[in-house]
Amino acid sequence: MNIETIKTFQTLKTPFYYYDTTLLQATLQAASQAANEHGFNLHYAIKANANPHILDIIQSHGIGADCVSGNEVAQAVASGFPSEQIVYAGVGKSDEEIRLALEKEIFCFNCESLPEIEVINMLAGEMGKKASVALRVNPNVDAHTHHYITTGIEENKFGFYLYDLDHAITACREMEHIGRMKKKTTYDLRTERMDYIFDTHAHYDDEAFDADREEVLTGLKEQGIILPHVNFGGGLGINYDCPTCGLIPDFASYFQIFADFFEAQPGQQLHFELGRSLVGQCGSLISRVLYVKEGKHKKFVILDAGMNDLLRPALYQAFHRIENLTSVGEHEKYDVVGPICESSDCFGKDRKLPLTNRGDLIAIRSCGAYGEVMASRYNLRELPGSYFSR
Repeated sequence: MNIETIKTFQTLKTPFYYYDTTLLQATLQAASQAANEHGFNLHYAIKANANPHILDIIQSHGIGADCVSGNEVAQAVASGFPSEQIVYAGVGKSDEEIRLALEKEIFCFNCESLPEIEVINMLAGEMGKKASVALRVNPNVDAHTHHYITTGIEENKFGFYLYDLDHAITACREMEHIGRMKKKTTYDLRTERMDYIFDTHAHYDDEAFDADREEVLTGLKEQGIILPHVNFGGGLGINYDCPTCGLIPDFASYFQIFADFFEAQPGQQLHFELGRSLVGQCGSLISRVLYVKEGKHKKFVILDAGMNDLLRPALYQAFHRIENLTSVGEHEKYDVVGPICESSDCFGKDRKLPLTNRGDLIAIRSCGAYGEVMASRYNLRELPGSYFSR
């Protein structure tokens, strides 16, 4: 952030989210180019950031939308995402939400259970429509991330377990209004290979996953089922420790992993649902110091932003880099906290910052994903505003 930008911040009411749209554009361009080299299809996970201006920019790059609620489907359509590029996931789709998605004629429902597909089939029949579905396969892969966001482990609410897959496929092929399976004898697959990847050059033990994949594909082939679409979800992370060390993730290496380990069949389309990696680094939460409180052993920087503005540190114990934008003094250690009546309202402990005083502007970095979109009015506080670079 340059001096002129910081001067502008000083005139604005805090807290607010600031988005570097130049960085966002460059990130989207890099992701699209890397995906296009392999003919892969990209969908943006709207749950990461649903700011309308952010969505306008993303859809302008020809990227599709990955939605997890009826309101996200409606927002995707309103923001200009083509219906044929919208996928709808989530373990608990209400009847109203399913009807909305059927009415909009979206590309596909990503389904997590057989009862869900049965309801989709019923509602599609009532509306005289065919529903395209993909079965989300849970491969029992531990991504070694926070347990709140682990979705690939067996015996949780996400996806079909491998041992249930044959039964689910047989049942789906008997459903009159599940269009792809019934009419064309084709099948879509959405698999959770891994929940979170940061180091795309790291070694992954893929033997068990590959064995399961081959078992699934062989079983489908024996049933005469074609796989026109395979969806690998998302999972590409960002560098929270040093945002400037990797402002744009290594999309080329990420997609190369899949190009290397998955041999696509002729005409087979591969899909990816990226969120954090597309928008995470372009956003910062800007806050103002209210007070600096000194104890016997600690100093506390009390901000006007709280856990209602940025929930990740309180909910996941997530790390975000914290910077003082308006001080160049000697560094001291502070606990950086918010005003909410919760002990968990803390953005960071023992953080080294330049000598900090009332009125200083603080930037909490890497907040473009799961920041503004998770904000609430807890304690009846106002929602944070949003501003964009020119």
